[in-house]
Amino acid sequence: KGDQVIGIVTARAGDVFRLDVGGSEQASLSYLAFEGATKRNRPNVQVGDLIYGKFLVANKDMEPEMVCIDSSGKASGMGVIGQDGFLFKVSLGLIRKLLAPKCEIIQELSQLYPFELVLGMNGRIWVKAKTIQQTLIIVNILEACEYMTSEQRKQALAKLSGN
Repeated sequence: KGDQVIGIVTARAGDVFRLDVGGSEQASLSYLAFEGATKRNRPNVQVGDLIYGKFLVANKDMEPEMVCIDSSGKASGMGVIGQDGFLFKVSLGLIRKLLAPKCEIIQELSQLYPFELVLGMNGRIWVKAKTIQQTLIIVNILEACEYMTSEQRKQALAKLSGN
């Protein structure tokens, strides 16, 4: 409960969206669980969209339920993730490493290219840079970072930046 995850909209059933969050069961997300959503003002969510949200209900006896607002009703970066970008899966160990307050990996990558990054506690990462090539370079570095020492990572980034 409270973990922020990336889900893929698989179905729309009345007032509820069904999301694949990588678990044994699909999570539900009400259309009212978005910032500023009302019965008249519904969010524009389509099947196949990526949603960044957090678990409101998450236990083994009940269906998981997600929301895209914090306790004060604000989006705080949650909601539908942009169209272009690349979604991939990594281990939870790498996600925790990237979410650490002073993560060297993200600081070093941001000096290489400007990019957007969304990290989900279900092992999913979404990345978007200016070009597809830059996006794929960042994805490959992030996937390789799990098994690299900081020295190996610095050498790889130095090769890419041409130093």
